[in-house]
Amino acid sequence: MRAVFGLVLVVGLGLAGFAAYMVQTYIAGYQTELAKARATSNKVVEMPTVDVYVATRQLKYGEALGEKDVRQIKWPKDALPEGFFTETAKLFPNPNDPSLRRVVLRQIEVNEPVLSLKVTKPGQDAGLTSRLERGQRAFAIKVDVTSGVSGFLRPGDRVDVYWTGAANLDSTGRGGFTKLIESSVPLIAVDQTTNDDETEATIARTVTVAASPAQVAALAQAQSTGRLSLSLVGARDDTVAEQIEVDQRDLLGIVDAPAPVVQAEVRPEICTIRTRRGAEVVAIEIPCND
Repeated sequence: MRAVFGLVLVVGLGLAGFAAYMVQTYIAGYQTELAKARATSNKVVEMPTVDVYVATRQLKYGEALGEKDVRQIKWPKDALPEGFFTETAKLFPNPNDPSLRRVVLRQIEVNEPVLSLKVTKPGQDAGLTSRLERGQRAFAIKVDVTSGVSGFLRPGDRVDVYWTGAANLDSTGRGGFTKLIESSVPLIAVDQTTNDDETEATIARTVTVAASPAQVAALAQAQSTGRLSLSLVGARDDTVAEQIEVDQRDLLGIVDAPAPVVQAEVRPEICTIRTRRGAEVVAIEIPCND
């Protein structure tokens, strides 16, 4: 009996020791994994950056850009905006020369990167010439509340230009008609302002567009011979408008009646016989027999 009791005691102690060993191993593994997780979470991931100039205050349209208005901050290299500045010499070619200063074209908020499209080139003002690309010309179009899209036009928008008038087409029966003459023409000024940060609607009397010399000639001819109307193009619309021309007959759905068919006159067939009377030959008409 004592031998059995001793055997049971030994087996129990062995099972208890094995259980303690397993618990200790589990705890040690858990602590190791926990330490690894903490080390991973505390690890700093280094991201490549670039020193970029940003605004230190809100910069409004027409303000001259100075060295006190900007500062450099680190910007993620993989998320750099187009037209950023990193070098002082490029942003301020000669800070002591006022003739080489840059002027703000669009409002820049605090800590917003200073981009080339929001400031003029060194020495350039914020007038119309800064909005014209190579080969473009500025042309003014007269508008009113109806032809100017109820005053919702702003510099930077794009418009389609329609001409309405009458041509010497009376022989065709068309009379007056409307035609799309220019598509997606950029606006660079509304009245005397070129600031595209304006949000209030204003009833303009003139708008200025940027166009090629050929387009300017077409617009000038159209404005002197008829009435121009503008149609605002959506900001995300990249479609190309097709040739559009509508006259009064198209508008009312009038279709020309087909021309009447003129039947040729059917003349009865006439037969003749010739007889000789002495030296004279006489032709006599008689009914033709089938």
